[in-house]
Amino acid sequence: MNGRPGHDVRILSRQLVGHFAEHVAPCSTLPGDALQGDITTVTRVCLELTVDMLEGREPDEKVARLQRAAANWAREGIPIDTVHHAVHEGFRLAFDLLLNRTDPHLRPENPAQLLLRILDTITPAVSLAYVREHQAAVTEHHTAVHTLVSALLAGHPTSTMARVSGVEIEPSYVVVAMSIPAHPDESHPNVDGKVVARRKLRRLQTALADRGDGRMLSLLSIDGGTVLVPETECDEEQLGDLITELSAAAQVAVTATAITAATEEISAAADRVHELLDTVLRLDSPPGLYRFADLAMEYQLTRPGPGLDRLGTLLDPLDGFPDLLETLRRHMATGLSRRRTARQLQVHTNTVDYRLKRIGQLTGLDPAQPSGLWYLRAALVARTYRESDSSPTGRESLPREYGQNIC
Repeated sequence: MNGRPGHDVRILSRQLVGHFAEHVAPCSTLPGDALQGDITTVTRVCLELTVDMLEGREPDEKVARLQRAAANWAREGIPIDTVHHAVHEGFRLAFDLLLNRTDPHLRPENPAQLLLRILDTITPAVSLAYVREHQAAVTEHHTAVHTLVSALLAGHPTSTMARVSGVEIEPSYVVVAMSIPAHPDESHPNVDGKVVARRKLRRLQTALADRGDGRMLSLLSIDGGTVLVPETECDEEQLGDLITELSAAAQVAVTATAITAATEEISAAADRVHELLDTVLRLDSPPGLYRFADLAMEYQLTRPGPGLDRLGTLLDPLDGFPDLLETLRRHMATGLSRRRTARQLQVHTNTVDYRLKRIGQLTGLDPAQPSGLWYLRAALVARTYRESDSSPTGRESLPREYGQNIC
């Protein structure tokens, strides 16, 4: 190399790696074979790349070698900050050494600008290769976990898939069915609604991962799905807190239902918990967490049979009075609060009282009496199932996961 007497890139690269191990904290924790192997090789490539750019040559082939090495580091789990630290320290030292060994007449006019050009070449190349490999590994793991959760929900054997995904199967889970409403910005005319929806889902998935340390399994789309929470992970209060945290992360009010089941019974439990969620949504119940005990009566009323058919006809006298039906639905959903019902309907409380009295006159079921109130609630549950085409969810055929955008 012109102007560089006695210069030996291989010896210099080994010297730099020794400096890394002794003085650069992130590198000092790397295994010896990593320092003496890939790190040494890459340091030499970096030196050669620097020489090429000092002498005006394009370093394309050396950049490709660095990208292959960065991909290997990602596969081996070497942190990217360690990689960048080593590369930047190597260039700093190498640049000084090379300039000192260069004939002063052959030095570049602006060494700082050249150094920035070199770093601008290498840093994006290393980062891109590292991130691509990391994303591929994450995708592979995510696909394996996705397949495992699908098998659990379908009741198929999962031992082989558990080994592939690296997930330890728990003896029992709380099976949680979730409904995730649209974020307000999803319908904003000046915003890409699909991006907003994906970001909402990502935030929720991140919150699940942070809370469960990877033990919570999920199969979610932008509008809902299923989460399997290890029974040992959450008691009653903690499960409620989890739904609150997920709502905060998604920035929308999540509605969820939960049933505890042994692992081999997850498939049947998933069917029941989504049927229960369907009941909650049909009744316009407030967002939050619902256990089976909270809606056992409503759930039982939805089972097909002559009882359901008979109950469904009790509100037929209100068919010509949509305002009365809506008032009844709101009144039940607000826990029989006249003020909240009036506020939601944007009417006076006296109007609510009048409408409830009118409902009693038309149906023969007095909302002011316990027996009349019970039958009205039961009839309302039954009617929502009879009116399947106009149900609030519109998702009768999707028992475990909603939509097509599974992430």
